Amino acid sequence: MDIGSYPIVLWWSPLTGETGRLGQCGADACFFTINRTFQHHHMTKAFLFYGTDFNIDSLPLPRKAYHDWALFHEESPKNNYKLFHEPVITLFNHTATFSRHSHLPLTTQYLESVEVLKSLRYLVPLQSKNKLREKLAPLVYVQSDCDPPSDRDSYVRELMAYIEVDSYGQCLQNKELPQPLRNPASMDADSFYRIIAQYKFILAFENAVCEDYITEKFWRPLKLGVVPVYYGSPTIADWLPSNRSAILVSDFSHPKELASFLRQLDRDDRLYEAYVEWKLKGEISNHRLLTALRERKWGVQDINQDNYIDTFECMVCHRLWENSRLWEQALGIDTWGCRRGEKVPKSEN
Repeated sequence: MDIGSYPIVLWWSPLTGETGRLGQCGADACFFTINRTFQHHHMTKAFLFYGTDFNIDSLPLPRKAYHDWALFHEESPKNNYKLFHEPVITLFNHTATFSRHSHLPLTTQYLESVEVLKSLRYLVPLQSKNKLREKLAPLVYVQSDCDPPSDRDSYVRELMAYIEVDSYGQCLQNKELPQPLRNPASMDADSFYRIIAQYKFILAFENAVCEDYITEKFWRPLKLGVVPVYYGSPTIADWLPSNRSAILVSDFSHPKELASFLRQLDRDDRLYEAYVEWKLKGEISNHRLLTALRERKWGVQDINQDNYIDTFECMVCHRLWENSRLWEQALGIDTWGCRRGEKVPKSEN
């Protein structure tokens, strides 16, 4: 393989573990590697960084004018707070983060498809949920990452003074999961889903409050037919399946006010059903959400689609080639729009 004929894209963070691979990205191709011996190769055009591993004390310096830097970071600021300061984030030419403003937005990274939102597979009928209220609280909380930057546990602790909450995780725990489900890795198990689906409401609190940072804490209850009581992304209204599909903590001035509203919905089937009507009818009215899912170039747990890391690599590869082609075009035209070396055609006579 003649590596010298392709742009080299070097993962400075060894995320993929690939020592060298020629990746085909449509009509373009790049050589992807984690091998740092390529740092000073004349064809090395881009350095890729995984946000979790990003360290300002270990960077590919000196940075040359033709070196692009690209960031892949699906996590919140809690994971690496340095990345959320302007002097750092502006180092990157290409980004893939949870923000809709990224070059490759990962906002829907925890949502497989429209179909799973509409699915009734785990839905427990309201009549059954009302019967289950004899032994279950109306509200469930499952969290084992305690006291994060969003300070969610303090809010939940106060909320518990006004409404019954079943808390299964390590944070504020008052109820036990079956032994096989106590490992956090089991939270996508079918049996875990079945337990959570019995509840009317779930506290879906993110570990950080950032625009467009939306995790499985929000999407999971929607898939299960449980109404999320959500705290996190200030832009969550832009991503709701319908106007009435979640209860937003930010709409209430105090936990006591929220508890009063939840108790009202718990008592009144008609009011509660308004929040699951979209699912029962299979109607998602949010065009932003539908468009984002339809147009994204990567899949979630779908072997028939590229994953978001492959898509990120190809995005950078495409942009490198695009810049190269623009540069080649510019070399033939001076700043006044005059083509260099172009002369009056000579007569054939």
